Amino acid sequence: MKARVKWVEDITFVGEADSGHAVVMDAAVENGGNNRGMRPMEMLLVGMGGCTAFDVLLILKKARQPVTDCEVLVDAERATDHPKVFTRIRVHYRIRGKGLAEAHVKRAVELSAHKYCSASMMLGKTAEMSHDYEILED
Repeated sequence: MKARVKWVEDITFVGEADSGHAVVMDAAVENGGNNRGMRPMEMLLVGMGGCTAFDVLLILKKARQPVTDCEVLVDAERATDHPKVFTRIRVHYRIRGKGLAEAHVKRAVELSAHKYCSASMMLGKTAEMSHDYEILED
């Protein structure tokens, strides 16, 4: 896997991945940017949220669970001194469906958190990670 990050102007960059997709990264105006894109640390959280969401949804689909919506809310705290790594991350899943079995949802979240989501595993090396879920009925 490869990526390329190209400076555009000021503190604006475009990141490109092997898949051919690109994202804009920028800083806040008070930090010399133009607020045209996500901050790199935000992208880490969004990437981790996407990684675990993929896992949970695929696991539930394999278990033939009638999922109609899957949302992952990520809340993080960072160190106050440099390097300002994430120190605490809470991952909250909102899984919606008709007649979802809680045992399947719990298992999917646990498998993603402790086995499949490589992004969670990496961030968990510096941050205290917690995972919880709620099941919403259609």
